[in-house]
Amino acid sequence: MTLAQRPSTPASDEPPSSRAAMAAERLSWRDIVLRSRRVLVSVLALLTILGMGVAGYQATWRQGLAEVRSNANHRLDLFASAVEGMLNRLEHVPATIQLNRDVVALLRPRSGPASSEAVNAYLKRLNAQLGSLAVYVLDERGRVVAASNAGEPGSFIGEDLSFRPYFIEALSGEVGRHFAIGNTSREPGYYLANPVRDGERVIGVAVIKISLAPLAQAWGMLGVPAFITDDNDVIILSSQPEWLYQIMGDLNVDRLVDFQIRQLYVDRRPQRFAASEDLLASQPLASREGVLVRGQALGAHLGRNVLAQAQALPKMRWRLWMFTDVDAVGRHAFTVGVLSAIAAAFVGLLWLAIAQRQRIVRDKLAARHMLEQANAELEAKVARRTSALAQTNERLRHEVAERIQAEQTLREAQDELVQAAKLAVVGQMSAGITHEITQPLGAIRTLAGNSQAFLDRGDLDTVRSNLGVITRLTDQMGEIVRSLKGFARKAPPQPQATDLAQAVHNALLLFMARIRADDVTLVNDCQEGLAQAWCEPNRLEQVIVNLIGNALDAMRGQPTRVLRLHTALVEAEGGSRVQLIVDDTGPGLTPELQDRLFAPFFTTKPHGHGLGLGLAISRDIIRSFQGELRAENQPEGGARFVVELPERHPHDPSPNTL
Repeated sequence: MTLAQRPSTPASDEPPSSRAAMAAERLSWRDIVLRSRRVLVSVLALLTILGMGVAGYQATWRQGLAEVRSNANHRLDLFASAVEGMLNRLEHVPATIQLNRDVVALLRPRSGPASSEAVNAYLKRLNAQLGSLAVYVLDERGRVVAASNAGEPGSFIGEDLSFRPYFIEALSGEVGRHFAIGNTSREPGYYLANPVRDGERVIGVAVIKISLAPLAQAWGMLGVPAFITDDNDVIILSSQPEWLYQIMGDLNVDRLVDFQIRQLYVDRRPQRFAASEDLLASQPLASREGVLVRGQALGAHLGRNVLAQAQALPKMRWRLWMFTDVDAVGRHAFTVGVLSAIAAAFVGLLWLAIAQRQRIVRDKLAARHMLEQANAELEAKVARRTSALAQTNERLRHEVAERIQAEQTLREAQDELVQAAKLAVVGQMSAGITHEITQPLGAIRTLAGNSQAFLDRGDLDTVRSNLGVITRLTDQMGEIVRSLKGFARKAPPQPQATDLAQAVHNALLLFMARIRADDVTLVNDCQEGLAQAWCEPNRLEQVIVNLIGNALDAMRGQPTRVLRLHTALVEAEGGSRVQLIVDDTGPGLTPELQDRLFAPFFTTKPHGHGLGLGLAISRDIIRSFQGELRAENQPEGGARFVVELPERHPHDPSPNTL
């Protein structure tokens, strides 16, 4: 029998019914696994949708809360700046009250009877100009001795305010700052107090009371409920009237006794603020970052959730609280969370459809498609990166070119500014020299005329003396011209030991005739060898000539004309310094004149009698030797000009200030 004729046999000895049962059993297990996988995928998809909704809600809530916090912080800064500006604009006023001599005389103990009418009038004018509620002065015992409302109903005169905290702080030498309700006027205000000193001793206290009404009108800047607490945690200002004079925290017996003693709130007894527990529980966090509290605890006009933020006002020792309703942020976040969940569900369904479709595609085609897609994405990314890099390089080239051009322009501008400054200073010095040479020329003209007269008389000794003076004045003018040339060349000055008395003597030679003609009494207390300064003699004489000429001009027409020159030795941080003091009995210096005295081209002389550069150039000359030129009024009347220079000791090889 051949192979083709061999009869066929079954592949297994098991009957067909048994094989069908095994196939059905394997199919049922496969269905169970598939169904379990589907349930697991469904659960994961549901959790993913819920997670996306929660994530969208939280992200939107955080972002919205951050925006609300940022806007609120900005409003807090603006309002805090406004509060400090309104209350601190007058903080220097109490310190200036002690400059009034009548105030010091009124408070000085055992100084004899002193009238308070002048002080009351002064305080009344000051209060009217400042627009404050009241200005008054207390003695050492806390009794009001002068006030701006003296003679008016409700005057503070004679009132004992020694219990006020601002009085105690000012009496100890510090600046007193406090909120309180007026003991007489029952009007709240911000009190600023400064000690009034007589020498080193505090003899009284000057107080100014500032109205808080402008702050009550400024709550609109915030647009949300807010209040301000003082250093006792009592609400002193609020956008909600029902919150006023409530206290943050517990109101124990000690605090009540302290309030009664200091009478900050007079007969008002602060009640506990309803939201104190929520705010104080989170007080370490209740700063500019803010903390969420329940709106119901603050009042019916706020929502469920409120962002409470605090801003410290350190100078006043106050704290500004602001409450922003964030329920709208929560509603928006909930809406975004729902939309995020819907979007996640849509994306999940879309992904499921794509996954079902991808099952139909062969693995090879799927892999090829994925490879082509990855290759295309890589090429697109490389193209984008290359384009961005080229654009960046182009921008860098433009920026480099612009910076090079800017540097070149800056150098040109600097050169032009240096040249302009040099020409301006040379012009200023030239004008000053022209002004200063006029007087030596006049003296030379006078001496030359006198010499002719004496020569006719045959008085050769006097002619010789006059010619010597003319020679010295000519040399001095030559030194001035050489100084101008040296300044133009930017040559450094050559200071040396200079006797102030000799410099004064040389300068007075130019004015002796004028002093005698104007009937001026000359008092020259400068003695040679007693005061030596480190400076350049010619420039110092130029300054002295200018000061003496100005003094003689100022005394013209005065009934008493006394010109006094003397020197003094003072101690400073850098060492000893010498002073040359020029006093006159003229009308003195007005405040407006003192402010503009050293300004270039400012002069009080008639037109054609000065350029207004003498004092400006004189001060520049003195400052070039590390000295100072200043002007002030004498107590007995008249002006005083003080030239202060580094001292030069006779046996010191170098100046002790350089």
